[in-house]
Amino acid sequence: MSSHGTDPDDVDATFAAIVADLRAEGIGEFVDEPVEPKPEKTPPAEPEQPGTSWRGGGTQWEDTVLGEDPADDDEHYVPPEPPPLPRPGKGAFVVLLFFVVGLFLLIAPTLIGISAAVGTPLGILSLATAIALLLLRVKQGPPDGADPTNGAQV
Repeated sequence: MSSHGTDPDDVDATFAAIVADLRAEGIGEFVDEPVEPKPEKTPPAEPEQPGTSWRGGGTQWEDTVLGEDPADDDEHYVPPEPPPLPRPGKGAFVVLLFFVVGLFLLIAPTLIGISAAVGTPLGILSLATAIALLLLRVKQGPPDGADPTNGAQV
């Protein structure tokens, strides 16, 4: 690359010289694109008047952000009522009973007159039974009435 006698501290002039060298070598030019000379540096335009931009706190920005909500109209979406919760069966009460008894035997077995040496193993056994019954109640496979040969269903 050739030097055009530019001062290394003048970054714009150095950059312009590098670009001119590259253009002289044919780098960065397209055949279909007409080459237009760049205009010389022009003085900066007058700054935009404050008050109309979002930074100046103009009314356009305030109306957009703080104004009425465009979603406030008469066409509100009203979701349908959720279906009622299913009634728990007898098995759920049995699982809950084993769980509560197991926790009670682990936390305070002396309230019913059992020592901690006997209450702790009984409490652990009761909790294990509750977890086992709970896992046995989990349904596996396709829902009732579904054709298992029909593939995935939504």
